[in-house]
Amino acid sequence: MTALPGETPGTGGTDTPQDAVSPPDEAGAQEPGADAGPESDGAEAADSPSDAAEDEATDASEAGAEAEDEAEAEDEAVDPASTEAGAADASPAPELSEAQAELAAQRELRERIEQRKAAKAEPIAAGAGLSGTAADLLAAVRAVESGEKTGSAFFASSAPAQAPRGPAPAAAQPPRNPVPQAAPAQQSASPEALEGVRAVLVEGGAPEALARPAVGTLGEQAAELLRTDPWQLLTVPGVRPEQADGFARALLGADCGPDDGRRTAALVGWVLERAALQGHTALDAEAVRAALAERAVSDPDAAVREAVEEGVALLFQEGGDEEPDEVETDADETDDAGSAQDADMPREPVRVLLGLDRYALAEESLADGLARLVNTCEKAADWAEAAAAAPSPSAAELIRTTAAAGLVTHSGGEAARAEPAALIAAARGLGLRAFGAAHSEDGRLRLAAATGDPDTAVTLAGLLSGAQGPGRDEDGALALDLLVVLDAPQLDVEGAAVLVEALADGARLVLSGDPGVLGSAGAGRVFADVLAARTCPQVVSRTPDPGPIGELVSGIGIGELNQVDAPGKEVVIVPVRDAGEAVHRTVQLVADSVPRAFSIPADETQVITVGHGGAAGTRALNEALKQRLNPGPGRFGGFDPGDRVVHVPAPGRAVPGVVRSADAEGLHLDCGGVPVVVPQERVESSVRHGWALSAHQAAGMRWPAAVVVLPGDAAQGLSRPWVYTAFGRGERHLSVVHGVDQALPHAVAQVPAQERTTRLRPLLEALPTPDAAS
Repeated sequence: MTALPGETPGTGGTDTPQDAVSPPDEAGAQEPGADAGPESDGAEAADSPSDAAEDEATDASEAGAEAEDEAEAEDEAVDPASTEAGAADASPAPELSEAQAELAAQRELRERIEQRKAAKAEPIAAGAGLSGTAADLLAAVRAVESGEKTGSAFFASSAPAQAPRGPAPAAAQPPRNPVPQAAPAQQSASPEALEGVRAVLVEGGAPEALARPAVGTLGEQAAELLRTDPWQLLTVPGVRPEQADGFARALLGADCGPDDGRRTAALVGWVLERAALQGHTALDAEAVRAALAERAVSDPDAAVREAVEEGVALLFQEGGDEEPDEVETDADETDDAGSAQDADMPREPVRVLLGLDRYALAEESLADGLARLVNTCEKAADWAEAAAAAPSPSAAELIRTTAAAGLVTHSGGEAARAEPAALIAAARGLGLRAFGAAHSEDGRLRLAAATGDPDTAVTLAGLLSGAQGPGRDEDGALALDLLVVLDAPQLDVEGAAVLVEALADGARLVLSGDPGVLGSAGAGRVFADVLAARTCPQVVSRTPDPGPIGELVSGIGIGELNQVDAPGKEVVIVPVRDAGEAVHRTVQLVADSVPRAFSIPADETQVITVGHGGAAGTRALNEALKQRLNPGPGRFGGFDPGDRVVHVPAPGRAVPGVVRSADAEGLHLDCGGVPVVVPQERVESSVRHGWALSAHQAAGMRWPAAVVVLPGDAAQGLSRPWVYTAFGRGERHLSVVHGVDQALPHAVAQVPAQERTTRLRPLLEALPTPDAAS
């Protein structure tokens, strides 16, 4: 028997959670990574903005701590001299003494925001601010709805809005089989545009390698934009404010200053974009002002106002009473004493938030769509017979609850995934078009095995693109009656908004997942916000995870790192002294010990570690594992046939695969049985070796065996959700390469999930949902 050593500590002091980075606090707000100590994963410093951009692109699937690690690495690479953009002349940021100034700024903008909303026709308004993959998917939905395109494939053209959809027709289209996929190619840039941007970059002292990402971000007019507003370089992934300042000084000379309106507006956008990488859809206005003050902006209040007026950010208010200027009172009925008494009465604190329009509109669209599902489904459905035949009490409860509600949340561990499968089977037995959507191909295969029908299981990306699932009905909505989304904590707000808008009136949606795992890689915390808002019935599974691993992980979920009986060596602890020994023992476990003891081949064992950099991060571990398991020259862009890799087709999606071959078309991968071709120009930025992954990349997937590596320098990156996620990835065996001593039980007991600032919960709470659960 081998079990985790040590006892769970009591109630010591709580450290700052490290699984995701919090926004700057009001007392001493700072831009991400400004005053951080040693990096939690030892990420390698970027040598230039181009290196940083490449790192950020390849790490886009990471959430929370990993985004911060890259930011810290970029900080180390920046020339300290480039931070002197007038800092000597900067004065301390003034603090507002009253809330009225903030409220006045909001009043000035409120009419403009309302006019903007009113000018947009529903349902386009809710998703018009989306970008990237979410925008492409929304465009495809609109094209199908308008009749411009058929519902048989994924298209990226937009279409005019239509009248509200009715329920999906009864006749379903035949399910589609998965088809080979091609990784999305980078948007082509004209040679003239690239040459123009290169010239501007060279003139400003920036690397020419930034030309292509700059054109991809700013468009064909990138050269002109950068020349007139050099701080637009900050919109290119990986570029830091210090680097943009140096670029601006080289182009503008004496005209460049720390309070230049172009600089302050770009900084506001950059602060909010960095917050989005850490999961926030909005930030407290005070935190944004503090971050600007640290960047030598002498008047952060004016900078924030100007950024809002320019449309860089939107302003929102949470809490508080109605604004005094908007409350009409009769002077004849109010004497001086009464006025003085009212003035002395305490008011509820007003929280003012700043956010990017893409996330604000996505949250509003999602809230409206969820309310639509709650209020439009049939409430009198009789599924009692199906519930009586359910395989477990929790499954029966889920079936009964779904019969009477358009939106349901279901929470539980790995064993509880059988309950959504039972719901799908029961609904199919009633003649309904029921499907389950998982976050990963691995999750899809596990769901298909649980339902016994491969046609019922899809990936979320495959469902929305049309590559998998039932296709679209004549109105452009997904042709289904019930959709169960597994791994719901991995839903970001933009993806969730697109999904909900694709559901017809009357359709039922079940969000199912484990609240204890790490959150989505993208911005938002959809599952947690829906749970907290209590706008729909909630079913909590009573099915425990079996075996020693299940017992261990269940204890971690409530903050207890318990010793467990593991007679079959299901849980093994391997103590190590340093990172070098951690790498050596990890390779030994994967290549020899686990295959010999459990008959689990090396390609079915997954290594999980805290970060990418450092002496025992994913890069070092993958290098060592490749040398042992599949040595080769890396003749295909650093890869050889047989290499295990992880493909990141879009931010937030990490798809494990195996290299099969390469040719002029690109790198050929096998991703869970689905052939994928990655174009040559995308290989370097979107494909990495995958013997070792981070916990964020591994979320939503499981392997027969997992080896979790915790070197000494990983202590700062540990939290309860991280440990819960990593330890739960092994089905039959878990090895823990343990070098963090008491930092592990401390993280489990005292470092909970990092909160994310979002607006979805109050939006849901404010919507009329008469059928919401009490």
